[in-house]
Amino acid sequence: MSTSDAQQQNLTVRVWDLPTRTFHWLLALCVIGSIVSAKIGGNAMAWHFRCGYVVLALLAFRLLWGFVGGHWSRFARFVYAPSATLRYLRGRSREDEFHEVGHSPLGAVSVFAFLALLLVQVATGLVADDEISNAGPLVKFVSGAVSGLATGWHKAWGQWLIITLIVLHLAAIAYYWRRQRRNLVAPMLHGDKVLAVPAPESADHGRTRLLALVLLAICAGGVAWLVALGG
Repeated sequence: MSTSDAQQQNLTVRVWDLPTRTFHWLLALCVIGSIVSAKIGGNAMAWHFRCGYVVLALLAFRLLWGFVGGHWSRFARFVYAPSATLRYLRGRSREDEFHEVGHSPLGAVSVFAFLALLLVQVATGLVADDEISNAGPLVKFVSGAVSGLATGWHKAWGQWLIITLIVLHLAAIAYYWRRQRRNLVAPMLHGDKVLAVPAPESADHGRTRLLALVLLAICAGGVAWLVALGG
């Protein structure tokens, strides 16, 4: 093997920028915290609400970051046409599609499903009311019937669908690790992937991180304002 061939098989590329990685782990922590605190109940419900507010701020940030973030974090990079998805499922992806660099077509489906389901879960939580001691901050803005439907979804279907997606996500990570010897966790920790072919890098420097911080602050302020409406 020539020196150039060896170098081509060891190309380190920044795939996940720091804001994306931070979002990922904070979201995981808060989702787990919200589930655990809901199961505990009682005084722990205060933390359930706090986790929910942070999740909403993170989701709002991720929606914005999907348009201005690093190359592989942008929605445009993992909204796949049906033909591209079929090629991926058949194992015939084109080299220029980079399906194994950022989110694969199946991974993209998981990401969008998670974001959509969490948005619905948070939205229903804002107007839910258990008619005992816990009510969402915006419950006064909806009718009792709407609040009842939201509460039923939030406590049953929504919760269990999120848990199901978490289990499927962990199973996919284990599958790639055991069957394909691909570590999907490490790149989400340090940001880099070692690739066999050149691929675009995600911008991940001081200016992009500052932009992310400003966007997150705006999103957090928006959530605080929204919650204060119910005060």
